[in-house]
Amino acid sequence: MQYRKFGSRDLKVSALGFGMMRLPVIDGDSANVDLEKTAEMVRYAVESGVNYIDTAYNYHREQSEIAVGKILKDGLRDKVYLATKCPTWLIETRSDFDKYLDIQLEKLQTDHIDMYLMHALNKKRWPVLKEAGVFDFLDAAKKDGRIRNAGFSFHDELAVFKPIVDSYEWDFCQIQLNFMDEYFQAGIEGLKYANAKGLAVVIMEPLRGGRLVKKVPQEVKAIYESAETKRTPADWGLRWVWNHPEVSVVLSGMGQMKEVQENVRTAETALPNSLTEQELEMFEKVKEAYRRRLKVDCTQCEYCMPCPQGIRIPGIFEAYNDASMYGTLEDFPRGYERMKEHLGDPAACVECGNCEQACPQGLPIRGHLKEIVALAAPKA
Repeated sequence: MQYRKFGSRDLKVSALGFGMMRLPVIDGDSANVDLEKTAEMVRYAVESGVNYIDTAYNYHREQSEIAVGKILKDGLRDKVYLATKCPTWLIETRSDFDKYLDIQLEKLQTDHIDMYLMHALNKKRWPVLKEAGVFDFLDAAKKDGRIRNAGFSFHDELAVFKPIVDSYEWDFCQIQLNFMDEYFQAGIEGLKYANAKGLAVVIMEPLRGGRLVKKVPQEVKAIYESAETKRTPADWGLRWVWNHPEVSVVLSGMGQMKEVQENVRTAETALPNSLTEQELEMFEKVKEAYRRRLKVDCTQCEYCMPCPQGIRIPGIFEAYNDASMYGTLEDFPRGYERMKEHLGDPAACVECGNCEQACPQGLPIRGHLKEIVALAAPKA
């Protein structure tokens, strides 16, 4: 196993971390974790050198921490760094921080958390946590030993990320990064910014939730197959992230033993700056092949907003593009109701045309919204 330095902390962590949010379950019930299969996978990973286990309060409908606690209790707890996350959306007062940390310690059957994160920070949630006394809590919890290292996971824009990094003496942060998301959220610039400040950087979604390895388009497969060294899409995708020396740990939500075995093998040789120029050029071709699958050439400039019908046009186009790029258009109808809840209903468009008049790209927005409605309609 390859080990990397954990920011400015004197710790060596495995390059591969085990993310406990996509575990095998029984009868399709996400709250019913298959403990036997999960324990086998975790034990194999730890015996192969993985020493970073990542879970959270809400994973598997609040059952992941319980499963992790049971599994690690069987002789593994002292062999790993255990990471979990504060349910920040439930925090209203200073006492709430302690309340949920103590619940998590009990569920995990441990007296301390090695890596404790404020979960999913963004511009709306962060001010609430500051008002509730997050800094005092972290200082106190580190002092009394309940947590060893303080960090945060992040889902927002780079302009929000940097002030959070600068607001506290964090030990680490967790951001999304993969070869398709270099400039998404914190991105590469955020990675380098946090690293320069001495923070360890843990990477989530290195394979974009599996989208970069499931239903890979034929044109992308052809590019991979043309490479001198033959690797799977998962192997290539993880190598791209590990190629960055600023990365400490890459989390993988592994749900099958074969995934654990493959990722362990990849982690052994995916060293910083190990990709060749030809391989880096290959990734540019792969990215371009994915981008050619875009349905709407929207730049997310938001000139079309606000829509008088409350339709979040850029967000809806992003979901449409995502489904097209990663081969999940047939699954689009299933997520349509949730999309409407968060982004508004494309069918509510009254064709006023305000959006098209404001769009600097000259996009036929009304036509694209009709495409999306038709795609989500029940098939006869």
